[in-house]
Amino acid sequence: MKIREIRAMRGPNYWSIRRHKLIVMKLDLEEMEEKPSNSIDGFSERMEAMFPTMYSHECSESQPGGFFKRVKDGTWMGHVVEHIALEIQTLAGMDVGFGRTRSASEYGVYNVVFSYMEEKVGIYAAKSAVRITQSLADNIPYDLEADIQEMREIREDNRLGPSTGSIVEEAQARGIPWIRLNRHSLVMLGYGVNQKRIQATVTSNTSSIAVEIACDKEDTKNLLEAANIPVPKGRIIYDEDDLKDAIVSINYPIVIKPINGNHGRGATINIRNWEDAVEALAAAKKISRSVICEKYITGFDHRLLVINYKFVAAAKRTPAAVKGDGVSTIQKLIDEVNKDPRRGYGHEKVLTSIKVDDNTSNILAEKNLTLESILPVGEILFLKSTANISTGGTATDVTDLVHPHNVFMAERIAKIVGLDICGIDIMTDDLSEPLADSQGAILEVNAAPGFRMHLAPTEGLPRNVADPVIEMLFPPGSSYRIPIVAVTGTNGKTTTTRLLAHMAKTAGYKVGFTTTDGIYIQNIMMQRGDCTGPQSAEFVLKDPTVDFAVLECARGGILRAGLGFGQCDIGIVTNVAADHLGLKDINSLDDMARVKSVVPEAVRPGGYAILNADDELVANMAKGLHSNIAYFSMDEKNPLIREHCDKGGLAAIAENGYITICKGNWKIRVDKIVNIPLTFRGKAVFMIQNILPAVLTGFIRNFEMEDIRLALETFIPSPVQTPGRMNMFEFKKFTVMVDYAHNPAGFQAIGRFLEKIEAKPKMGIIAGVGDRRDEDIILLGTLAAKMFDEVVVRQDRNLRGRSESEIIELMLKGIYSVDPNKKVTVIPSEPEAIDYAFKNAKKGAFICICSDVVPDALEQVMRYKDDEDKFEITADDIPNLQENRSTEKQS
Repeated sequence: MKIREIRAMRGPNYWSIRRHKLIVMKLDLEEMEEKPSNSIDGFSERMEAMFPTMYSHECSESQPGGFFKRVKDGTWMGHVVEHIALEIQTLAGMDVGFGRTRSASEYGVYNVVFSYMEEKVGIYAAKSAVRITQSLADNIPYDLEADIQEMREIREDNRLGPSTGSIVEEAQARGIPWIRLNRHSLVMLGYGVNQKRIQATVTSNTSSIAVEIACDKEDTKNLLEAANIPVPKGRIIYDEDDLKDAIVSINYPIVIKPINGNHGRGATINIRNWEDAVEALAAAKKISRSVICEKYITGFDHRLLVINYKFVAAAKRTPAAVKGDGVSTIQKLIDEVNKDPRRGYGHEKVLTSIKVDDNTSNILAEKNLTLESILPVGEILFLKSTANISTGGTATDVTDLVHPHNVFMAERIAKIVGLDICGIDIMTDDLSEPLADSQGAILEVNAAPGFRMHLAPTEGLPRNVADPVIEMLFPPGSSYRIPIVAVTGTNGKTTTTRLLAHMAKTAGYKVGFTTTDGIYIQNIMMQRGDCTGPQSAEFVLKDPTVDFAVLECARGGILRAGLGFGQCDIGIVTNVAADHLGLKDINSLDDMARVKSVVPEAVRPGGYAILNADDELVANMAKGLHSNIAYFSMDEKNPLIREHCDKGGLAAIAENGYITICKGNWKIRVDKIVNIPLTFRGKAVFMIQNILPAVLTGFIRNFEMEDIRLALETFIPSPVQTPGRMNMFEFKKFTVMVDYAHNPAGFQAIGRFLEKIEAKPKMGIIAGVGDRRDEDIILLGTLAAKMFDEVVVRQDRNLRGRSESEIIELMLKGIYSVDPNKKVTVIPSEPEAIDYAFKNAKKGAFICICSDVVPDALEQVMRYKDDEDKFEITADDIPNLQENRSTEKQS
């Protein structure tokens, strides 16, 4: 078997609108296509022995054991790979369950699709599943546990931590979108101007001064002591001389810890002699130059959590420990504790497995113990010096036991330090008593406190501490989204997108938009190139200055990774025509329509899908949508429009020379078509199809009608506003038009426009596109022969898998099938082809340049235009100058 390609979906996609995280693997079974599972001796038995837990896979049998039955009865290896990829992720602590396998257009090739939790793990699982399936078929032993552990480690390296993850999950539950901004814990919640950010449990609201105070234990201690809050007696030290003075002052037992450490790094507690103190000082100085030495307070370690200056949870923390039975070694006791199903690798479960590290070894050495020592019955041995959950500690929820005085004190501490999310470490025997009465003390104040102990305590009630964080960041009534308009279709996407962006800007919004020629933020190009995929969409949505997004969504991006957003407010489909067929298993117009339908299916409930009623494939997308639907049509008598409006629906039509909005039985005439520059006084009829959905969008978004009309009349087709979309240049002897038309539908639209142009002769500079089917390239030649009196055949810069001669031959075949005597010139270089056209154009000619690199073609044409338009200003041309000189002479 051979993996052809692996793609990771990250948003609504061709395979599923609801399941955004999918791996799509194109798998060539090669000779295994002839070997279904029931034809391989022992395959079923070996698979069941390796994966007994796969009994839960119901598959199409809809009952446990269903997949095992399918394997015994006979199924193809792609299907087996799918189920193994799901199962090994589950065994690695990531419970996933969605999968499907579908045959591709080639014999023996399949698209194996399955869900993932962490993208890199999903990609690894795809490759591992193929290896495992092959080993089962070949009856070769396989080290499954090594792959499982590798996936665990990949997950821990890439996943969000439990605290950040809980906040993100709470945001998702409320419908708040999010984007991870780096490979660590920096996350954006919400879009555009309404975004907030978190990093672990530090928020965009968190005061940097407060974080600095919390990270400096001396400052924290001084502030709290000045506020009459009990803290351990202690001082800052730098060397052994300082250490001696500190011990004399505060006496043993002591605690030594770095002044700016966290998570217990470099901290040593309950130090009772000089040798241990010196060793602890050295450990702390590895973390921080300055070290704090303070009195060791006995009692239990507690953590109080304050969010938005309100107490929300408390936990009693216990370091990782084992309890002796008089028989087992310490190592054996650790192994038994780690068998607890609640313990796992890293953060995958409620508890973390206990690992023997340097801290554990030092504790054992202090007590003259080894891992082979046997503890007496009932003796408890603490294996860590801190009670962190991440090192195997446990937590007991005590939220409901905290004395009101301690609640008041915790909220006051958060205010004193200034932390919106604050973790307060308290050593005391009992939190149900006021701290002053229990002789306890505040040990630390933590910025970015961990939530894991509260979310999933070992004992007691779990607390949803992420909820108050989201409430703080997005109080009731606040907005976390910006309007998103997504535009897709075969032709007209870019023009519609640009017109919409212009309309929104006219209405007062700060617009970000993506197109085939670049990403724009408030009309300034941020990135050049084809920017119609999910990464470009995220670029706009991440921008903190944008309050309105218009996103062009092309076929390629949808198939490659899905949409770059979970939901949009308005989804527009302009049309579906033959283009890019035969690529990525999209072989028919129905397939292409399914790709484009991802956009309207991603419209949020309450939003609008705007569909072309003149295109049956587009109109049919309305079936099953959960959003509102609006239609547009060039035909005011379109039956679908009439039926829709009779039911009170919304539509836009071209009627009696006007752009008209129909709302039920009411009509609103927006503007005369001939007054809209984009239509070239009505000659570019196909441009009306781009205007209608844009006008509908403005109406739905409650733009003022005056703003909509102003936008239509000030949107001038030009290299600046619509690069490569019918850009017209009037020269003295001829006219030139540059357009991006590159498929049959685009050619036909240009052809209908040219029919209304009286210029003659009409010369076309055209090219075939290498990654299209033979018949598509031939058809372009056929259409060109009908449109133009003379044809110049050039080549795209990227031949896309074909040879230059092959493409030219197909183009000529189409041209000569219409007119064997058609004047044709072959000039592969586009700049040279343009030069040829300009030098040989007759007076009154119309040159149509169908370009694939629009910026370069426009630059070349504008150089010609600049040369022709050069002029000089002489003294005779300056008003009043000669008259003033004459007056001077007379005087």
